[in-house]
Amino acid sequence: MNFARTDRRAVAQWWWTVDRWMLAALAGLIAFGSLLVMTASPSVAVHMHTDRLHFVVRYFAVLPVAMAVMFAMSLQSPRTVRRIAIVGFAVSLALLIATPFIGVEVLGARRWIELAGFQLQPSEFIKPCFAVVCAWLFAKSREQPDFPGQWIAVGLFAVIIILLIRQPDLGMSVVVSAVWFTQLFLAGLRIAQAAMVLGLGAGGLVAAYFALPHVTSRVDRFFDPASGDSYQVDRAMDAFAHGGLWGVGPGEGTIKQSLPDAHADFVFAVAGEELGLFVCLIIVALFAFIVLRGFTRLLQDNNLAVVLGATGLFVQFGLQAVINMASTLHLMPTKGMTLPFLSYGGSSMLSLGFGMGMALALTRRRFGGEPT
Repeated sequence: MNFARTDRRAVAQWWWTVDRWMLAALAGLIAFGSLLVMTASPSVAVHMHTDRLHFVVRYFAVLPVAMAVMFAMSLQSPRTVRRIAIVGFAVSLALLIATPFIGVEVLGARRWIELAGFQLQPSEFIKPCFAVVCAWLFAKSREQPDFPGQWIAVGLFAVIIILLIRQPDLGMSVVVSAVWFTQLFLAGLRIAQAAMVLGLGAGGLVAAYFALPHVTSRVDRFFDPASGDSYQVDRAMDAFAHGGLWGVGPGEGTIKQSLPDAHADFVFAVAGEELGLFVCLIIVALFAFIVLRGFTRLLQDNNLAVVLGATGLFVQFGLQAVINMASTLHLMPTKGMTLPFLSYGGSSMLSLGFGMGMALALTRRRFGGEPT
């Protein structure tokens, strides 16, 4: 793009104020994701007795929409981002409430709603919206001590966690809780209060272990693989061992043919076999760069709502990547969570485009007189 700095058009102003290094890193992840979906999904489609390019076609149908959403959101001012997040949160919460009644059940979990032939996962969209809404509530309560922003955020958080556990979706609950606690802590939570909240969180995880059979099974299999089925994790570890440092080459891997979720939750294992350890480290570095770059940009911002909102979005993005890669590498119990921009998943891709578009908007350079 070639825009003059004096050009007042929205796209020109966006080009000179957006973080182009972050854009480049996101483009790198999307490029890796496109390659991995093309090489990993055909074998999964064959096992599901559908067209070999079924997932490839659906992925590249959703990808342009997700990129358009990211671009459109990155053009907005922080004030507009907040307003869109509030509307998005209200819609997502309504759909989340409706999911147990009208949702589609898959493998014992009811997390998706069928809309016009497309399966939508409301919890994916409530994550970024809730982060921005909570940031505004926390910041507002700091500016106006008589405004009960923190208590409203606590109430909304409790409602969301109850709805997520009911599905059940413990992994999403952990991500939402971690982001919410990070924002609450940065908003001025005292150390004693932080310790109490962490204690409640730890107690919740222990309760989930005893109350939710699928959580019990996954934790037990992590500490004692012989106690249950650890097939996918074992095959993922075989993929990394087979790939070595440089990999066997794109499309040349064989373990994906016996890995049911090779295109989704275990796409990082396909990267390990076909692209090798070196490229996997590049992928990890891209995730780390995006998160750290975002935090660096926020050090120069004095708007509390912007700082808290963007921090929540970057923590969410990085934590989701860590959970997926750690599960694949058997560093933690398995959790059905996509690897941002690399895994197949329509709701996930759209949600990530929406969330990172908001993050790009909040980290844009702003000058005097611009709305915040």
